[in-house]
Amino acid sequence: MQTIALIAHDKKKDEMLEFVGHHKDLLKNFHLVATRTTGTLINEKYGLNVETMMSGPLGGDQQIGALIAVEKVDFVIFLRDPLTSQPHEPDINALLRLCDVHNIPLATNRKSGHILLEYVAKKMNG
Repeated sequence: MQTIALIAHDKKKDEMLEFVGHHKDLLKNFHLVATRTTGTLINEKYGLNVETMMSGPLGGDQQIGALIAVEKVDFVIFLRDPLTSQPHEPDINALLRLCDVHNIPLATNRKSGHILLEYVAKKMNG
């Protein structure tokens, strides 16, 4: 089973919930991992059995990065807030870099996330 990582900055949590709701039928076919708050919110609202890591600022970004480094994540959807300074910015940059190093498709906004999941759905259906 392929794995999708879902991450959302605080100001993007509601947007991530809407995004997941839109793609719920597709996402239920994947192993989902997320940072703590994002994953908990998705589990509470949609019951998708998301595996949660630590909160992003407490190391969750690094935990997902480690999964990427050992090729246990196939796609990343990271709804970033580009207008708010993040105290764990180096961790975020490291995660993005790991996606590039390991050639992992990465969506950093809702529109690119939709495009990524549209591609995934087409690939699943032949």
